[in-house]
Amino acid sequence: MVMDDNELRTVWWEKETLCLIDQCSLPDQHVIVRCHTLDDVARAIKTMQVRGAPAIGCTAAYGMALAVQRSAATDRDALLTELRQAKTILDAQRPTAVNLVWATSRMLEQAQTFAGEDLAALRARLLNEAHAVLAEDLAMCHAIGDHGASLIPSRGCVLTHCNAGGLATAGYGTALAPIRTAYSQGRSIHVYVDETRPFLQGARLTAWELHQAGIPQTLITDNMAGHLMRRGDIDCVIVGADRIVANGDVANKIGTYSLAVLAQAHQLPFYVAAPSTTIDLSLANGDQIPIEERAADEVTHLRGRRIAPEGVAAAHPAFDVTPHPLITAIITEQGVIVPPFAEGLRQLVIYHI
Repeated sequence: MVMDDNELRTVWWEKETLCLIDQCSLPDQHVIVRCHTLDDVARAIKTMQVRGAPAIGCTAAYGMALAVQRSAATDRDALLTELRQAKTILDAQRPTAVNLVWATSRMLEQAQTFAGEDLAALRARLLNEAHAVLAEDLAMCHAIGDHGASLIPSRGCVLTHCNAGGLATAGYGTALAPIRTAYSQGRSIHVYVDETRPFLQGARLTAWELHQAGIPQTLITDNMAGHLMRRGDIDCVIVGADRIVANGDVANKIGTYSLAVLAQAHQLPFYVAAPSTTIDLSLANGDQIPIEERAADEVTHLRGRRIAPEGVAAAHPAFDVTPHPLITAIITEQGVIVPPFAEGLRQLVIYHI
């Protein structure tokens, strides 16, 4: 983990091993997860030791590289077969965030394109490609910050949801990027942080990141947002995204849709910040986005402790979809897209293979 005033490294390669900050342990402990095998990487994604669409994409790229490094294959065809199997395993871990499939597809395409190289060269090439995915994501986050900072109103009271900061990316963040950039420019910024039940990514992770960066904040429970908007305490809402489809509908952490409705009711700008790797033009609208259903005990229990009566059923959709009419603008590394989103998204240079 390497940190300065503006950045946090969440995913890195060290001594032939993929290293991650264990986001389940924050903020109580700073634990490093060392993934030695493909199964270790899959487990880290599934259990949310690493989370956030861009960070999952970077992790999956390294997972593919790790599978190749650990492979005992002695010929090209066997190696490609193992890599396809690795992709299938990784893709199955989290279905909503498109960055995961994007990254594994990129890595597989790279292997297929250069399959004529000897196995040592191919292993080195795929590891370098994973490094490139990480570096590109970090650069995109900084560009999102540059494009989005000017959208924050002059008083600078911003509400954000879940964690779309450095922990959710290669570093610097998506939704937090405009906030970090505006703050670094000397702007007066105050962030209202939704705690984000049931996994508390806001309370545990976003609050921790902002505290590390020295950015003023107030932690609130999810059901306080409407009250604060009505009272005039919030100037705009900025959230991240796990998938943006062709018409501009956005999937993000459960509770995002509610905030968008509240923002519209109070005539507040509602911004989505995401790299182009999160855009999926293959889906026409948000109804087609697969929504991950996670275990009920993540709702009935809080950090291992039961908070609901024994035997109570609980629902846990991990994401919801915000329809594009509720979105003021989408902030990407290539600029700010305003309605009509379908036209603007088509014009982007999408980081597809």
